[in-house]
Amino acid sequence: MKILTWIWKTIGPRRVGHVIFSLFGETVSVLAGPLLQLAVPFFITFRLWRRAEALPAAVSALWSAESLMYTAKYMADANRLALPLIGDPHDWRRVLERAGALESAEEIGLVLHLLASVAAIGAVCWTIRLEAGSVAQP
Repeated sequence: MKILTWIWKTIGPRRVGHVIFSLFGETVSVLAGPLLQLAVPFFITFRLWRRAEALPAAVSALWSAESLMYTAKYMADANRLALPLIGDPHDWRRVLERAGALESAEEIGLVLHLLASVAAIGAVCWTIRLEAGSVAQP
């Protein structure tokens, strides 16, 4: 059951974005899926941080970084089309093709993955620091 919850949190916003924004045309629908997939965890992280809920925000930041990693992997696959897809054709292939950057898909994905990795390490360090601080206080 936990795996289904994880899949919904990771892929659900992407699918919902495609469906909701399909009313505004193909380009908006294609872009809305990946953008919503990234926006949901980033928004939740930001809201938790603004409410001074540091530990949940740190854990949510890890979720944000993880979502960015999946986006990077998917983006890097735009040329090879090796990843199994759920439903629609490859979003990033269409986006990068229209932008004239399809040949650079792997490089763009690598850079994005490196940024996501740094963010994930930062989120883990933030979480450890918060937990270490809460243990040290009586």
